[in-house]
Amino acid sequence: MFEQLEGVEKRFLEVEKALGDPEIVNNRETYQKYVREHAELTKIVAVYRSYRKTVQNLDESMELLKDGDPEIKDLARAEIESLTLEKEKLEDELKRQLIPKDPNDAKNVILEIRAGTGGEEAALFANDLFRMYARFAESRNWKVEIMTHHPTGTGGLKEIIAMIHGQGAYSSLKFESGTHRVQRVPTTEAQGRVHTSAVTVAVLPEAEEVELHIDPTDLKIDVYRSTGPGGQSVNTTDSAVRITHLPTGLVVTCQDEKSQLKNKNRAMKVLRARLLDAMIREQNAKRSEERKSQVGSGDRSGRIRTYNFPQGRVSDHRIGLTLYRLEDILQGDIDEIIEALTTYYQTQALQNAESSQAQAS
Repeated sequence: MFEQLEGVEKRFLEVEKALGDPEIVNNRETYQKYVREHAELTKIVAVYRSYRKTVQNLDESMELLKDGDPEIKDLARAEIESLTLEKEKLEDELKRQLIPKDPNDAKNVILEIRAGTGGEEAALFANDLFRMYARFAESRNWKVEIMTHHPTGTGGLKEIIAMIHGQGAYSSLKFESGTHRVQRVPTTEAQGRVHTSAVTVAVLPEAEEVELHIDPTDLKIDVYRSTGPGGQSVNTTDSAVRITHLPTGLVVTCQDEKSQLKNKNRAMKVLRARLLDAMIREQNAKRSEERKSQVGSGDRSGRIRTYNFPQGRVSDHRIGLTLYRLEDILQGDIDEIIEALTTYYQTQALQNAESSQAQAS
């Protein structure tokens, strides 16, 4: 591990030097690449340097145990106890920092929310969830761009697809994929009975054109007139676009813009993201059961979270987390859930890495 850390610090110094090179500074794309790498390396180098300083202080305190003065020995023992705890804490943090990063973590995301079982109540909750994620994104100064949406006549959403632009958007939101269940009394329920509805959420990393080549001959592109709730036409031109990827059968539609070209570009972004996501899930499916349990398995078939309105609670079933502040969470305050999920999956990844190292040795 420490050889690896020495290599990280060496690379950090190289990147720091490169950021002062006028040739690199004048190349915007290259400069931004180095800035991102520098930001990532800074985190781990700072911890590594704190660790080395702590080890040095610990060694000095151990030397003081040889002193003949009993008071100095007592002070040294207290220091040793404190520094040993600090050393162990920093070691754990370094192990977490060295867990291989998901290459998609820094990317923008395509957020897809669809009403599931529950009819209109599910559609209303789909709208609630979209508002929750939009407000969370706003709190991070991220930009939310609606790609396409299909509203119902009562304020719900059958489906909405949006792009969230922001550094680290995928790393924050990737654990939100799955089935979200809501338990509440619908406004149309005369008897006051609690109904259970479901909404599915998919968080896909944005796929760049250079990452994923799509053969134009594999696409079937249809254009038609946009429609609103109830099927009425909302446009007099054929601006809506439907793209079918023939090899996989994936279909993407986009009709929110009046421009056919804009709708086509948006639909292609969604298609690329879905194809990349399918590739990732296929790769993960081929790995061992141990690897499947780690971050990024892509399994979104199970129920991951319940929002219970009568009790005012939100429960994440993967990590056994229950919070009694449903209203705050629906207003976008989901940091506590995201941090808990990130810590859980990082711990899982660390345990799996340590297990693999033990087997290898």
